Amino acid sequence: MHQPALGWTGEGLRRPECVLATARGDLYASDWRGGVAQLRPDGSAALHAPRNAPRALRPNGIALRPNGSFLLAELGEAEGGVVELSRQGSLRDFLKRVDGLDLPPTNFVHEDAAGRVWITVSTRRRPRAAAYRADVADGFIVLADARGARIVADGLAYTNEALPSPDGNWLYVNETFGRRLSRFRLKADGALGARETVCSFGHGTYPDGLAFDAEGGAWIVSVVSNRVIRVAPGGSQQVILEDADPAHVDWCEQAYLEGRLGREHLDRAAGRQLRNISSLAFGGPDLRTAYLGCLLGERIAVFRSPIAGHPPAHWRWESA
Repeated sequence: MHQPALGWTGEGLRRPECVLATARGDLYASDWRGGVAQLRPDGSAALHAPRNAPRALRPNGIALRPNGSFLLAELGEAEGGVVELSRQGSLRDFLKRVDGLDLPPTNFVHEDAAGRVWITVSTRRRPRAAAYRADVADGFIVLADARGARIVADGLAYTNEALPSPDGNWLYVNETFGRRLSRFRLKADGALGARETVCSFGHGTYPDGLAFDAEGGAWIVSVVSNRVIRVAPGGSQQVILEDADPAHVDWCEQAYLEGRLGREHLDRAAGRQLRNISSLAFGGPDLRTAYLGCLLGERIAVFRSPIAGHPPAHWRWESA
């Protein structure tokens, strides 16, 4: 396998789990300093954080809104849900409760081109590590739109990133510890059809991040093994990038198969260069520059993709 060369951008980031790219060349990453880090094309950087936060924010997934503000999925120990952060530092609750349920620690949020907001909760269990198992499936997907907020899919095996397909016909979602990429037929009113398995993954692959390319492929980012996998429209898989210590992967795999995978496994970085990658964003003028978010590093890894990415909904949504 020919490995693409890695470069780096940014410094001093704290747990940049989710990364977004825009047409203007800005990068945004969730940052556990309490907000969203912005890396500008001129090399300067900023941290967008609330002026007077009532609590320490622990953003996991982030979304860029048409007005330039951000949605943050909160992965707090005490509470979850989604908050909205303006560029001026004001903070408000976007969604904290749905269908009579206070949202647990929340994994991911995405606003699509139709203005619908998709939110994923990986598990109802606390601690969340109790759901790092193949036999636990209590994650769910929330849709917030003009009709309000509601759970539209439930019983998922550690729900992670979820995105509508470029043609708008499907909602794709990674089930990390179910080790599969799933999809649901997406109806005009936001309702979802039955779950379908696009493909399943084997030894050492735990799908987290998700992006689409211009040829209809889905790109999967795996924690633990630092793998980037392209899933072709027909379901075949191609490893684009991997930076893993086989002994570390085997250790994690054995723990997973025995139902004892825990934070001690995910909180170790065993790649030569990558530090537990978790998301991918296509950017650059030709959408062939791939940026990798991560759980343990302080920088964003960069490589050139053999295939251009599909522009995300937020591609031209930004303000200064």
